[in-house]
Amino acid sequence: MVVAENPQKKNLFSLEERLEMVRETVRGLDRVSVDKLEGLLADKVSSTGACAVVRGLRAVTDFEYEFEMALTNRTLNPEIETVFLMTSMEYIYLRSSLVKEVASLGGDVSHFVPPFVERKLKEKLGGEG
Repeated sequence: MVVAENPQKKNLFSLEERLEMVRETVRGLDRVSVDKLEGLLADKVSSTGACAVVRGLRAVTDFEYEFEMALTNRTLNPEIETVFLMTSMEYIYLRSSLVKEVASLGGDVSHFVPPFVERKLKEKLGGEG
């Protein structure tokens, strides 16, 4: 599993903080490792010996972006396959900016994030939620 820095996004947490949260969330899962993505995903896939990328989809708008990324990665490395997993209906509307907004206003985000992430949100935003 990789965590990337996206300069087009306004992240609440640094890359290192996000790595910590993902690592804590998947701790105890066999054969799951977490690393930061530096450079191109196609290069990272090649260097790790992986053959596929798994991406999550919520809505049609996600698909358009993810489809472009999958085709770009395949052009850069024809051996890479991308597998798309759809979210459950329960979370189809959920996005990080919405969770941040609810948390910043002191709302309960325990239905949306793991307990460790909820604690980190409260520390960062100062909410009681």
